[in-house]
Amino acid sequence: MTRLVVISNRVSIPEPGKPQAGGLAVAITGALNEYGGMWFGWDGKVSQSATSRPNTVQHDNITYATLPLSKEDYDDYYLGFSNEVVWPVFHFNLGAMDFRLNYAKAYQRVNERFASSLSTLLEGGELIWVHDYHLLPLGKELRGQGVTDPIGFFLHIPFPSYDLLRALPGYRELLDDLLHYDLLGFQTDNDLHAFRQAVIETFDAVVFGDTIECNGKQVRTGVYPVGIDADELADEAERSCANEQARQLKQDLGERDLIIGADRLDYSKGLVQRFNAFEALLTHFKHRRQQTMFMQIASPSRSAIPEYDELRRQLEEMAGHINGTYADLDWVPVHYLNKTYPREALIGLFRSARVGLVTPLRDGMNLVCKEFVAAQDPDDPGVLVLSELAGAANELSGALLVNPYDVHAIASAIEQALNMPQEERRERYQQMIGMLRRNSLLEWRRRFMEHLSQQKGDAKG
Repeated sequence: MTRLVVISNRVSIPEPGKPQAGGLAVAITGALNEYGGMWFGWDGKVSQSATSRPNTVQHDNITYATLPLSKEDYDDYYLGFSNEVVWPVFHFNLGAMDFRLNYAKAYQRVNERFASSLSTLLEGGELIWVHDYHLLPLGKELRGQGVTDPIGFFLHIPFPSYDLLRALPGYRELLDDLLHYDLLGFQTDNDLHAFRQAVIETFDAVVFGDTIECNGKQVRTGVYPVGIDADELADEAERSCANEQARQLKQDLGERDLIIGADRLDYSKGLVQRFNAFEALLTHFKHRRQQTMFMQIASPSRSAIPEYDELRRQLEEMAGHINGTYADLDWVPVHYLNKTYPREALIGLFRSARVGLVTPLRDGMNLVCKEFVAAQDPDDPGVLVLSELAGAANELSGALLVNPYDVHAIASAIEQALNMPQEERRERYQQMIGMLRRNSLLEWRRRFMEHLSQQKGDAKG
């Protein structure tokens, strides 16, 4: 079988006795175990100076090849261009974009270094799979190193509309970078349409079927929604019922209803609007006071970026304000937890919740909402309130879909969810769990790899 090479910004190296970081890492490891091969990228460490000599570790039939980033590259490539330029533009938040020339130069420099370092490890005759917005130029750089094998790219975040994209300085170069791949994968039809429109408007590209022809290049495109292993999570959720933490939570809740959100601390997740929506629920649906508890878990994220630190402070103030206004001696309405919890703990919390509140302002897919659904008791499931601007909304029609900017609509959806009859909750759950099983993580991986294998890998001009 053809050897697989995966490249991502961060590499998840297995540690004995420690579960992998997330479902995506499990999927990538599964593909590498199936094909045999290598996972290449940043090791998460920051060194004094840049290096192009990778450190390699062997686990089973997978080689993990990693590089550190210099302090300058961490600041300018990772925090700078990737997360203060590309991330906000692709998430419709132009006000948060902070473009600087040194950021753009670092982004190009690190991609060049990754390509140069990786090319020394390639054996030829491989399939190469590049992941996400940190590495848009990597395919072009690998072509420059003489690599002619099939190279696929998958974008995990949304692709912006053409008008938004044009606000990003150097967008033409980034679009051209993507045309050097053999296969481009997107989360949703909207993302694929936005990319096609951008290359048509920018380069007069021609689209026929799933192929784009532009400047003498042909690129195959496709939609591959990232999924989860629904059955594994369902089993894990059932086991969690016996967990001491879950039993304690059930005891603490008593007859009260739990509304839960679990996100990375990021302005794209709509957390400010979500807190306002819960306050609106307590204000306009007074019978929910004393009867409802909102738990928001917000894992720390990119605290070196000022906007993220400010968001953390703002949410702490909002939680304090709501609790100060509505709490009583035996009831605290908001539990805000700015820490990271292991997946098994989250799954147990999801199982206990009556409402899963997932309201990003924009999201490529969002796997938390899928995990919430999978964690539910099929006989007495909770209800998912989901942003219509999350990629997952295209699949989960059994959720209550809301505009994440409309605070009162979110509050009304929560009230509807808490009032929903059991039979309707079961019907909605069955629709969603069936979809999750069809669009599983394994199916996502299988389809992308099948289509990448079909590419000839002709050198891109």
